[in-house]
Amino acid sequence: MTLLRDERLAAAFDHAARGYDTLVAANPGYHAHLRRSVRRLGLPGRGQGLRLLDLGCGTGASTAALRSVLPAARITAVDASAGMLRRAAAKPWAGGVSFVHAPAERLGEAGVTGPFDAVFAAYLLRNVTDPDAVLATVRGLLRPGGRLGVHEYTLRGRRTDRAVWTLVCRGVVQPAATLLGDGPLYRHLWRSVVDFDTAGRFARRLGAAGFDHVRALPLPGWQTGITHTFVARRAHAPKEDA
Repeated sequence: MTLLRDERLAAAFDHAARGYDTLVAANPGYHAHLRRSVRRLGLPGRGQGLRLLDLGCGTGASTAALRSVLPAARITAVDASAGMLRRAAAKPWAGGVSFVHAPAERLGEAGVTGPFDAVFAAYLLRNVTDPDAVLATVRGLLRPGGRLGVHEYTLRGRRTDRAVWTLVCRGVVQPAATLLGDGPLYRHLWRSVVDFDTAGRFARRLGAAGFDHVRALPLPGWQTGITHTFVARRAHAPKEDA
């Protein structure tokens, strides 16, 4: 199958927005894993005085994780899907959270400017056409030493990891999504993970993009070997400038 990209992917997420929260709620540990990834950023205290970018916020699950762990931080949540963003913005939020409709590739055009103390991107980078360009944008939005957290489906590289991922997608996720009329999006989900970087390769991609202190940390449960948290810091100079 052909992967969905750009406007086609945003349109698929628009259509899926109405049932998205129901599907992710059926994933054991989904919200707890997001909170774990936020904690792995190692940001101080309750986030007082910090400015955070939630890149690819979807219906707000990642935003809620940031808010839970760092309730005093100011959060700018961005997504390319208007339908997903409407769902997120309609939820009850305390002050300090704002939502912006924009693709990750065109943040500046939407008025999203740095510096941010941290950027959190959940389930985003395997979906963009040019992840290196998006990482360059993210690096430019971070203050020197600012932190990046990526929560992503990145297979460890073993055959069993791909087999478990395929079994879950084809046996559970895709049948449920098809009943909701969102089969193409969740077939894209399976293929996008299989075609994307392994965890080791993505960690190297972060290093090449000008991030240091890169760590790839597995998540527990059935997602071990399938989903990882990547934490890194903006290096003071990218490697090509050194």
